[in-house]
Order: sequence, then C-alpha cells, then structure tokens
Amino acid sequence: MPKYYEDKEEDSRACAGIREDFKACLLQHDCVVKEGKMPSECLKEGHCKALQTSFFECKRSMLDTRSRFRGRKGY
Repeated sequence: MPKYYEDKEEDSRACAGIREDFKACLLQHDCVVKEGKMPSECLKEGHCKALQTSFFECKRSMLDTRSRFRGRKGY
C-alpha cells in the first residue's frame, strides 16, 4: 500500500502508488543502505522483485486497449 503523508504533494501520474513503494523499497533495502550499492545494481541482484513486476504490469496496462474496460492494474 502507498504511504500517505500530510505535507506531500499529490502525484496524479499513472501508477504513482506503486512507483513510490518501489522507490522506497529500493532506497531502504540493506543492499543500498548497508552495502552502499546503487539501486540499479540491487535491481540486477533481484531485490524488490514483486514491486518491480507490479510496476511493470501497471505501466504495461496503460498501453493495453482492454484496460479501458478493466481499469489499470495496481493502485
């Protein structure tokens, strides 16, 4: 679920909730925090894979013409 803050700007872009959670997962993961690696390197190692897949599915559903009826995937 996305994290909501009182002083935060509203992001009206598509897949904003998943994007925020994916970003937070990467930046708070031990791979980045303790080992000091780049987030892109941690992605290659397979960290936060479920959120990465959900974000991909949400972005792909934007191009899917059937999503007009079904709605976008994600939150």
